[in-house]
Amino acid sequence: MAVYTEVSDAELEAFLQDYDIGQAQSFKGIAEGVENTNYVLATTRGQYMVTLYEKRVDPKDLPFFLGLMDHLAERGISCPRPVHGRDGNALRTLAGKPAAMTSFLQGMWPRRMTVKHCGPVGEAMAALHLAGRDFAIKRPNALSVGGWRPVFGGSRQHIDKALESELRAELDFFDANWPKDLPAGVIHADLFNDNVFFLNDKLSGIIDFYFACNDFLAYDVAICLNAWCFEPDNAFNATKARALLQGYDKVRRLNEDERKALPTLARGSALRFMLTRLYDWVHTPAGALVKRKDPNEYLAKLRFHRSVTSLADYGL
Repeated sequence: MAVYTEVSDAELEAFLQDYDIGQAQSFKGIAEGVENTNYVLATTRGQYMVTLYEKRVDPKDLPFFLGLMDHLAERGISCPRPVHGRDGNALRTLAGKPAAMTSFLQGMWPRRMTVKHCGPVGEAMAALHLAGRDFAIKRPNALSVGGWRPVFGGSRQHIDKALESELRAELDFFDANWPKDLPAGVIHADLFNDNVFFLNDKLSGIIDFYFACNDFLAYDVAICLNAWCFEPDNAFNATKARALLQGYDKVRRLNEDERKALPTLARGSALRFMLTRLYDWVHTPAGALVKRKDPNEYLAKLRFHRSVTSLADYGL
């Protein structure tokens, strides 16, 4: 989450006229994240999130994102639910940008990830995968293998020759070795700790579905291995990984092909986030209320996965 677009009082007032949610009491921007502009709205009837979709989000994808949240919520997944206006539509315009309002989830994301968080995350991810099986709208993963070279091309002039060569070799490796024919469906694709809420030590919800897409289900698991199972010094914690994978298996068991593919999927996930973080590091506008994330963290994770020789390295 972030704030790129300021919203005036008059713009907010006009926006809220389409809803039946009471009178605005406060409207505060959120600085976390990198993709969209987000505000917390408090009204006389409750709290809501208001999201303005910025340049990286294709407006054509918004029916998928908003429809998916409705779909998952109807099937018992605790996630934000789009608020529909009096005309039945959830998607509108605010300050010249496509925008939507969603329900507000209670809880806090864990600043320090521990083993006790990882099992519930695995369970929630598997439940999401099962709940998404009958979602009718499809959206290919724009940031899968085919999307990595353009991102790399947009930032390679800002890195040294040795790193450029290493990343080119990684891209070549994945072009030749990316898995095929694994179980696929709707994935979250961005299930980092700041997108998972806990309340009284229990997982209370999942937020931020704006990278969700159709891809290998095990790729979502690989993303979580990177997001949840490394320590601050970038050392991999196999105990956390075991808890996450066992939690996932309690709800949906990974098959043998998926397990064998995990090292490649995790390595690819690390490259994907390294490249997008690098791009954002050099292209984030000056003065934007947004926290940039260090791409070197994911370079270290990529190098770890490249060294994996056994599934035992992942706690299996």
